[in-house]
Amino acid sequence: MAINPYIHFNGNAEEALNHYRDALGGDLQIMRFAGSPAESCAPDGWGDKVLHGALQTSVGLLLASDASTDQVRNPGDNIEVAVQVDSESDAERIFSKLGQDGNITMPLSETFFSPKFGMLVDKFGIKWLIVTAVAAAAAA
Repeated sequence: MAINPYIHFNGNAEEALNHYRDALGGDLQIMRFAGSPAESCAPDGWGDKVLHGALQTSVGLLLASDASTDQVRNPGDNIEVAVQVDSESDAERIFSKLGQDGNITMPLSETFFSPKFGMLVDKFGIKWLIVTAVAAAAAA
């Protein structure tokens, strides 16, 4: 299991990730909206924008994506805590507990990138992403 910051940018995620890579070092991988199942949900002209970026550094993993202005209004409001778990049962347990008295923004369900993924805001106002590792799902 791992907990990582997930930052949403308003169209400049790639620039930010490259800046952080220059500062921290590491390996950067970027998935773009174009050619993905999420392409049809992206704003016009966003094919080359970051659907999901991962910067693996010696001090940890930083995750990021581009989001529309209605999702990213103020710096600081654009950060979520991503919890990557090894099993669907862990995802269900953690999602259920974090979601108590909170607001489920995307129910835990299968996506094109994970067998169990969900988003919520807990009762303290903290945004969470719960994702089951694809490698764990392939081994099941």
